[in-house]
Parts: sequence; structure tokens; C-alpha cells
Amino acid sequence: MSSLDRNQTPKTRPMPQHKTALVAALDIGTSKIACLIARMKPCAPSEALRGRSHTAELIGYSHIQSRGVKAGAVIDMIECEQAVRHAVALAERMARVRVESVLLSVSAGRLQGQMIEACSDIKGGAVAPEDVTRVTSTGMRHATAPGRTVLHALPVNYALDGVKGIRDPRGMVAREFGVEMNVVTSDATVAKNLMLVVERCHLNVEAMAASPYAAGLSVLTDDEIDLGAAIVEMGAGTTTMAIYSAGHFVHASGFALGGQHVTMDLARGLGVCIADAERIKTLYGTVLTGGSDARELMSVPTAGEDEQDFPRVVSRATIANIVRQRVEEIFEMARDRLKDSPFAAEPRARVVLSGGASQLTGVPELASRILGRPVRIGRPLGFGRLPNEAKTATFSVPSGLLVYPQYAHLEHVEPRHVRQLKTGTDNYFGKVGRWLREGF
Repeated sequence: MSSLDRNQTPKTRPMPQHKTALVAALDIGTSKIACLIARMKPCAPSEALRGRSHTAELIGYSHIQSRGVKAGAVIDMIECEQAVRHAVALAERMARVRVESVLLSVSAGRLQGQMIEACSDIKGGAVAPEDVTRVTSTGMRHATAPGRTVLHALPVNYALDGVKGIRDPRGMVAREFGVEMNVVTSDATVAKNLMLVVERCHLNVEAMAASPYAAGLSVLTDDEIDLGAAIVEMGAGTTTMAIYSAGHFVHASGFALGGQHVTMDLARGLGVCIADAERIKTLYGTVLTGGSDARELMSVPTAGEDEQDFPRVVSRATIANIVRQRVEEIFEMARDRLKDSPFAAEPRARVVLSGGASQLTGVPELASRILGRPVRIGRPLGFGRLPNEAKTATFSVPSGLLVYPQYAHLEHVEPRHVRQLKTGTDNYFGKVGRWLREGF
């Protein structure tokens, strides 16, 4: 088995153009595990967003509290396995189908995108498909450091004899052929352990996708993709980013800081248990303060076990200040990473927020002030029959996984990693797992 095979996660074939297929998406996060099952039906190009050939009819979904996960990575295999089994079983029961394979998101493992240029002489005069595979494979191998695995290898530009902007070089004549590609990697052990959990549930992993990339497929408009945009996926344990420029996904980054850190700050600052802190964040979490907030008081339970303990009295301003300090830190870290990415060269690009932590009151305004760009909250686009709770930014990643196979043809994939989708009204994905068993 080649080093390339060992360093790339499994990938699926593109969605069949004129057939129906069932797709199951699994998002294993720090605070929640979400499973969505949808029937993908072919549609006319005029009826779908650009790049999509199918509409998603959601037939089953679930979201439960996550266990055994910290900062997007598995820390307790048994607890995480039990939670995944429960989430998938609930979605299966609603959909009245049995899931065999899932599309899996990855938010941990220090996600990193790197633009790589590779070129080679063309011996036959015309660029053959084998030349494209050879050059892109070389670029992907060059971007994969020891201990890392490739999640995505997306050609952005082709060049012939130094002339860039070639859309499809196959069959064109040149002396030198080059490719510029975005290679997104994560820690191999993080991806391996996520996949292990899923396979322990007797499920196969059809493909793995970076969380911010999946979110972008779900919430970005065509204009935002063309003019440039940054997706900031604000999860509970991680904040990850995907950069789009001139219609292409060109960069990814992330760090281990998210909404759960806001919860922990509230627990420490208010002296309450973690469950109460999460409830306070959900009900009263805001980064905005007004003149009356210092005078508006509320009682919060103490963290002690003695039922005789009296609740503490705190002001809304105290809660808002605790929340704002941590959220400011998250956006300042995001700003620093965006400055070092292609996003800095896109003056008209905006920021689109997704993830559960983006739901805090006043977050878009605070983000716009710190990042210096227009900011909006992203919600799943182009989905039919979504329940109200799945229409929020919290479900950007799992909903994006549902449409991910429609963009699989854009990625460079070695034939060994390609897996065939079984299609039909009541069929499922084919079996996979060789990457995990043979690659480590």
C-alpha cells in the first residue's frame, strides 16, 4: 500500500446524476451528536443551488448530548460509541430504514489547509488523465506531513506552460503541466479514532469531510462563493474556518476554543454547576450590555450539594461580561488566522457564522467589529421539509454532509479510496473501511 493510501481518508464517488440515493450524515461534536438521513432526489439545475444536482428530503434525524468527546476528538471510546449508537438508532426509527454507512465530519486534529503547486513535463504532447493524476498525487503527498491525513485535495487552478486559469487541461497540448491545489489535513489519530467509534457501531464510514467545508456547502450563497467568504464554524469545543475565493474552497484552519469554554467560564465565575451554567448561557447568554443590565438581578443556584445553600444573586451585566470576554477571545484568534489566509486579499468578502455558539445574542455585531467585515448568521439553504430546530446554524455541518457527495467530483481521489454509492429509493451506501484497517 502506498504512502498516499495511508495518508488519505476514504472518499465516495460523486452522486449519481439521475438516480435517487439515501444519504446518512453523522456529526460527532463536543456537545451534541447529530444524525440526519435524507433521500436525495434528482432535480433540474434551475431548481437547485449551483453545484447541486439533487434535492434533500429529510426522512429521519436526531440530536443528543455528546459523550466521550473533548474538543472534537474522542477521549472515551465506550461512552462515545454508546452515544453514536443511540443517535443513529433514533434517526433510523424515524426514517424507517437501516443505515449501513455514514458521511462523517471532522472538526478536531488541528485542521489546516495548504495551497500547493506542482508541475511536470508532458512527454506525449497532450495532457492525459494519467498526467493529471500523477501531478495532483505528487502535490498531495508533498503537503502531507508525518502523522497527518488528507481530508480534501481540491484542485483550484490548472496551468499549461505557465498560463493559469485552465479549467480542464485534459487533451490540451503543452510542454509543462501544473496544478494549484488546496490540501486540507488533520491529525491522523483523531480521524482514526472517530472512524473506529463508528465502525464499532457496525457502521461504515463512506467519507470524511472537514466541518467548516461541510458547513460552507450548506449555508453559502453562490455570490458569496464567487466574491469570497469565510465560514467560521463555532462549535462547542472547536472553532474552525473555511475560506472561499473565486468560486473555490482555498483554505481551512481551526483551534480548540468554542462555546463550551463560555459555559465553563460561567460555571467558575458564577459558582454554579456546569449544567446550570449551560442553561444560563442558553437562556441569558449575550455579548451585549445595556444601561439597565447592571440593575436587573437574577438568582442562580450554587454548585454545592447542600439543599440549604441559598442561591446567589447576580446581574445580567455580570453574565454578559463573562460571555463577552470569551467570545471576544474566540474572534480575536479567528481574526489572526484570517489575516494569514487568502481571505485577507478579498476586500469584498464577508464572514458567515455557523455552529451552536453563533446563536448567542449579539454575536454577529461583535464579530463584525472585531473582524472588520460584514457578518451574518448562516442557515442551511436549499433543503426541503427541514424541522424548525434543524433550520438553524447549529445544523450547518450535518446538513452540509448531506450534499457533500454532489461535490465529490471536484476532489482528487486515488482509485483505491473510491467507493460506489448504491442507489435506488430504498438502498444504502456500499461498504467501506479499508482505509482504517490497512492504513494504520
